[in-house]
Order: sequence, then C-alpha cells, then structure tokens
Amino acid sequence: MTVVFACMDADTLGGIQQVTHTLAQGLAERGYDVHVVGLHQAAAPFRYVEEPNYRRHVISPEPLGPQSPRARRRADERLAALFDPMRTGFAVLTSPGVVTRLTSVLPGSLHRVGQYHGSYEHARGCWHLGSIRQHYPKLDQAVFLSEDDAWRFSEDALLPNTWALPNPLARWPEEVSGLETPRVLGVGRMEGVKRFDRLISAFARAGAPAPWELHLIGDGSELERLRAHAVREGVGERVVFRGRVPAARMTGEYLEAAIVGLTSEHEGLPIVLLESAAHGVPPVAFDVSGGVRSAAPVLVPAGDVGAFGAALARLMGSAWERRRLGAAARTRAAAFRLDHVLDRWESLFVHLTR
Repeated sequence: MTVVFACMDADTLGGIQQVTHTLAQGLAERGYDVHVVGLHQAAAPFRYVEEPNYRRHVISPEPLGPQSPRARRRADERLAALFDPMRTGFAVLTSPGVVTRLTSVLPGSLHRVGQYHGSYEHARGCWHLGSIRQHYPKLDQAVFLSEDDAWRFSEDALLPNTWALPNPLARWPEEVSGLETPRVLGVGRMEGVKRFDRLISAFARAGAPAPWELHLIGDGSELERLRAHAVREGVGERVVFRGRVPAARMTGEYLEAAIVGLTSEHEGLPIVLLESAAHGVPPVAFDVSGGVRSAAPVLVPAGDVGAFGAALARLMGSAWERRRLGAAARTRAAAFRLDHVLDRWESLFVHLTR
C-alpha cells in the first residue's frame, strides 16, 4: 500500500522534515511503498536518512516562495504524473499550507490525512487556526501531536475527525548520560522563534559557578545577535556556539550533557525534547503545548525567564535531582519509540480503510 508524505520542502533542517523522514523510513521497512514529496527545493538541503528505503521527489526546483502561473502549471503537471498511478493508499499532508496546495490535485484513491505539527496555542495566535477550521474537516483525518491538542481542535475548531499521533524517536539509545559533565545543552535553529536569548538569560540568572557552560547547537540568522546577548548577560565566555552537528553525532552530544533547555516561543512536540529524555538527560521547558507537557518532567510558565533560571539552578546544584528527573524523562520517552508510533500509524490506516 502506498503512503505519500508531502511537505512544502522536505529537506530543510527542521522538525517537520525530521519527523517525515523518520516515519517514511520506518513505514518503508514495514513494507509500505513510501514517497516523500517536497513541493519546493530546500535552499540548504539536509540529509536525514543515509540509505532511504523510500522514494524522494522535488516538484519545483525553486525554493519556497511565490510562483508564476507558468511554474504553478508545471508543478501541477508533475504532481499529476506522480499521483495518478497511485490506486490505494494514504496522502499525509504535513502542514496547513500543504493541505491547501494539494487538496485539489490528489486522486480520490488516496485517503487524505492532514497533520499539524504545532500546538493549539500557536495555531490560535496566527492564520493556522482559520486554515485548519476551513480545510481540515474535509479531510479523512486530522492528526495532532497530543490528546490535549486533538481535543482542543475538536472543541474550538469544530473538527469532527481529530486523531492524536506523537512525533517518534528515530532510534532508542541503550546508553544514557552520566549527568556529570557540567553542561546545559540547547539545540535548534538560531532563529527568533526558538528564543535562545531567553535560554542564555536564564543560564546567566541561574548563577552557576564555573565550570558550568551552556552549549548551543545549530545555526541561523540570529547567531551574531545571540553572541552579543551572551556578552551583555556576562556569560560570553561560558556560552559555546557549536554550529551544526550531524544527526549521527547527536548521541554523543546528549551523553555529554547534564541538562537540556527548551525556551521556544512555541512548539508542538520537539524532537530534541524526546531525544534528550531518551538519553536520560532531564529537559527544562516552557509550558507551551500539550506535546511538551506530555514529554517534559520540568515545566516552567511560558516566558518566565526567572523561573527557568531557578529550575536550571536547582538541577545544576543537585546531581541526585538530575538523576531522578533524567530517569523520569527516559520513562516518558519510551512511549515515543519508533516502533510504538508506527503501530499507532498502522492503527490509523486500518481505521481509514474500514
């Protein structure tokens, strides 16, 4: 049976893309005919799976942005050529933008599943909620990251077809961190929405003595501003900007961390939260979504930098507390193991074909 995952672009460094490739590889290994479709070429492609067992397609060679009528016609022709031979299966549309773009060109033979990788709180604050309310009821299923988010969209967006499916862990580590290295870790794109400035400020307010350091992994347009912010906060020598780290090396980074910090403006169910927890590293996170609440053992009111700093200080000061909360985080993370999440996807497929 065919499964198509469609993204606005499928190869950018980001959570939607990472989850898409993880699910695609897992379902392909279970015998599905899987395709990952990027509607646009990624400006800076990132390879998530070294030897994919699924097929990858890029529809438009131009990066995401406005298209001319001619380019749109060419894209529609390529989509039709790709989809028309598909007789039975599922089209997983990974965002509201993909839903509105592809609904009119998908063949009726494919069951239509609309994902939303954000939280209800985020959707309510932007155009997403209106788009979901307008387009997702027409799909066969609307999929959200947590039971809490699915319930909120069902009630407030009047969706009759909600389903909850969490993001998966690509792999389950057998080794866990010893939590002894004096290092707080932050991982993600250096962009405004991730609010690494808040993590830097919280680290400074935690007042932990040397040799504690904050290591930030990722790159982006905010990098130089964040360097300057660390200097202003008086921790310029103790905030280490590591740049991009290949996915294959991230296990080593988690094993050398004692705490992970997540200070994003909004999140659905971030993979870094699941990965750190699986490695036994206690994450501290702002309480911004049902997905975050389902995975993080240490929650801080959204945007409260002082409370975040206090939570960091408590964990920095107690190896016992780090071990206790790291074990609790790993126990929670077991629910997001890839095999468990794939079982839930297959349950959804059975539900749709009854």
